[in-house]
Amino acid sequence: MNPIREIEILIRAKYPILYVVSWEERRVEEALQKICSGLNRTVHTWSVTQGMRPPVSRPGMATRTSGLPGELEALAQVHEAPEYTVFLLRDFHPYMKDYRVVRLLRDLALRLRGRTQTLILTGPTLNLPSDLEKDVTVIDFPLPDVDEISACLEKVISAVKDNVNIDPKLEPLERELLVKSAQGLTLDEIESTFARSLVERKKFDVEVVLEEKKQIIRKSGTLEYYAPEAHLKDVGGLELLKDWLEKRQTSFTDKARDFGIPAPKGILLLGVQGCGKSLTAKAVAAHWNLPLLKLDVGRIFGSLVGQSEENIRKAIKTAESVAPCILWADELEKGFAGVSGGNVSDSGTTARVFATFLTWMSEKTSSVFLIATANDVSALPPEMLRKGRFDEIFFVDLPDKDERAEIFRIHLAKRKRDPGKFKLGPLAEATAGFSGAEIEQVVVGALHSAFHVDKEVTQKDLLTEAKSVVPLSVMMSEEIGDLREWARLRTRPASKNDDN
Repeated sequence: MNPIREIEILIRAKYPILYVVSWEERRVEEALQKICSGLNRTVHTWSVTQGMRPPVSRPGMATRTSGLPGELEALAQVHEAPEYTVFLLRDFHPYMKDYRVVRLLRDLALRLRGRTQTLILTGPTLNLPSDLEKDVTVIDFPLPDVDEISACLEKVISAVKDNVNIDPKLEPLERELLVKSAQGLTLDEIESTFARSLVERKKFDVEVVLEEKKQIIRKSGTLEYYAPEAHLKDVGGLELLKDWLEKRQTSFTDKARDFGIPAPKGILLLGVQGCGKSLTAKAVAAHWNLPLLKLDVGRIFGSLVGQSEENIRKAIKTAESVAPCILWADELEKGFAGVSGGNVSDSGTTARVFATFLTWMSEKTSSVFLIATANDVSALPPEMLRKGRFDEIFFVDLPDKDERAEIFRIHLAKRKRDPGKFKLGPLAEATAGFSGAEIEQVVVGALHSAFHVDKEVTQKDLLTEAKSVVPLSVMMSEEIGDLREWARLRTRPASKNDDN
């Protein structure tokens, strides 16, 4: 239900105490003023810095101070107020640790029940003592939706339409992407971000909005923000995976919803170490122009009882608040190691955190695209691999000859060398069984050798460096063979891999 409509219904139904959870006091107060205007009720607002505004008039008495602490005085004024009044107490949650406040609120709940008076508490976090659980009704006041953001955008466009130095025009698709990218911000943040974009870029730019979201992620403490650096063209090979991702680039748009396409859930990239799984996650974020958040499971686990469970919920809530976005969970099997192995040394904390994460994966409705990577399939719990958790599970194998040549081209060009001056075919043949990361180190090692003798890197330097490297496919041939056999019938190949 729309929260504004819900508040109106609860006021009319004479619920005594409401607790509205929101960061946006201004939006809540504006909505409340509008509701009470229609119901012919007077709104009084209180904060610890400004007191009660306007003061409640007491019949036959002048306004006076009681000498009570501000929070107790506010509740006393509510107690003595006439009918048809609504009270909004801002940031009242810190005072509910006081037993006197709790007792007064319980008294008020009894007194106001059935009267045309309502007490509304508001704050950014829910902090409700168990003593008040039966007396207080909690309402989540969500951040602005698409319609509200669109209205804010129109307001900003109208304000600058006469400015010849600014171009506020937006194509329909640009407008949709801008509005969707602003989801997860408060109305004040949205207005400020749009204004910053016009001042800095002289037009509306999605990148400015993403920069604002970066601040939200940084403050959360549970997620890391990665700036888009790599692109899909920087990933060698993986043609089948790239094609799958390309087809879903516009899957977050309203046009896709109208067509009947649900928002993509995510993918699991399983495969050999160093073959581009993490690089792909970064490249998808840049290609789709979405913020990339990294979930570091090590940050989730805390020393206090219940802290780990709260941290995973906070991380999920943060990701959903900045949606649409990409959530990257790297080396997932290490983060949840021991879940299925009977390890109870942490009193089940890992299992509870894992269960919360799994439930969210299956039931999430927000546009958070999960990219999980894993190297060791045997360490992944079976629940993680069942249908419905991911849209697809891709197996990223060692690159074939053509892919190795492409990887050499990418890394030579990245280091300001002309790939046309090298014979990439022989280099690809000399690095059979090498991963993408190992080929990169061949290029880096050859550059070091050439730099040491003060000469330009040559084909011979690259071949010499390749001969000195023992690839992972040789050191762990049995493990890689087992992984390939497991993946052959259970996963989708990320590339053709003609060599293997």
